[in-house]
Amino acid sequence: MTQTLSTLLIILGYLLVARACLSLKKDDWKYLLFAATNVAGIVLLFDWSAGRGKAIVFLIAYLLLVGFHFLMLQLFARRQGWWPWLAFISPILSLIAIRYTPFLWESVWRILRLNFDRSVAEFFIGISYMAFRLSHLALEVRNGLVKKPTLAEYFGFAFFLPTLVVGPINPYSVHQQSLTSPDREVTPIGRSLLRIVVGATKFQFLANIFNQLSYGGLLLDGHPHAPVDLLIASVAYYLYIYCNFSGFCDMAIGAAGLLGIHVKENFQNPLAARNIKDFWNRWHITLSIYTRDMVFSPLSKYLVRKMGARNANHAIALAILAVFLIVGVWHGLGWNYLLFGAVHAAGVIVNHYYGIWLKKRLGKTAFKAYNANQGIRVLAIVSTFLYVTASFFIFANDFSSMRKIFNAIRF
Repeated sequence: MTQTLSTLLIILGYLLVARACLSLKKDDWKYLLFAATNVAGIVLLFDWSAGRGKAIVFLIAYLLLVGFHFLMLQLFARRQGWWPWLAFISPILSLIAIRYTPFLWESVWRILRLNFDRSVAEFFIGISYMAFRLSHLALEVRNGLVKKPTLAEYFGFAFFLPTLVVGPINPYSVHQQSLTSPDREVTPIGRSLLRIVVGATKFQFLANIFNQLSYGGLLLDGHPHAPVDLLIASVAYYLYIYCNFSGFCDMAIGAAGLLGIHVKENFQNPLAARNIKDFWNRWHITLSIYTRDMVFSPLSKYLVRKMGARNANHAIALAILAVFLIVGVWHGLGWNYLLFGAVHAAGVIVNHYYGIWLKKRLGKTAFKAYNANQGIRVLAIVSTFLYVTASFFIFANDFSSMRKIFNAIRF
């Protein structure tokens, strides 16, 4: 209870100080103090349990790393040719090095003779979402959508506390527009407060209930279970991860709204998706948009050029596969994450080819009637829900846990 109260007081203090900073008339001071407030927030969130000295080293390293990305942006983002891609790839490479090369850091500890058994990624809070936001910013600058940010603007965006940990992946153009031309009709205070309450209810209350009925809470208790328990645990986990993730995003969007900063939506009732493609238009929307713009669109165009217009549909299918394998690996290094990405790639690819076949088979009028049919819509929603539920079984459990679960089921 004391820790919860302390966290609430920190959040309230952050909101009050950040709001005061943004109310300043002089832009230089406003952006500088706003950046300092967000960096101070990172200090409060930092993991100091490994020892103050080591934690300070990592904190300084994090600040220097973001400073390096800023330098790359300033040097290369507006140059001609391939130079801007150096600014784009810089945050991505740092993400790969921090999250996916533990062997490298273990070697560093041995060389420096340091007794350190913590994951490097634990100290770089929000590095995954930050990398995507900063890489996207490099392309926004290259394409002339925004002007180059100052160092204070860059740090204020990079470490923006509400969206730092789990997103959404809000574009810099949207973020900065809120700072330069705030519009309370977009972020009304009453709706922002309600959003926080709804998000906290989903995150703290509903997610905990569903988590107790999911795999760890229901099936991995050392007792035999009926097959129906597996179905209950699978559905409960889907609802748990939805309430947990969307609830946190609701709170982040609401908190940003209190500051007058508009943040893009990340969920739009994914439980009502009628196919896997529709699911990803509703689930983790900002990640879907990022991978569409950064990976799918350029890759599909390249493959169409290489494979020819006659094979355009196959080129699109290959691009879909690449996107979802990347999404799977982005979630973690385990084989279950890669398989999770492959399962969703298969769902979207099947939907891709099925849509093409159905349009040819039915014709324009009949295809429109097919999509409007309520019976088909309900069947599609239920089928999609079950498919996604099954895919999250792969996401939630490594192969060892899967074995334990299946061994616990008694037919």
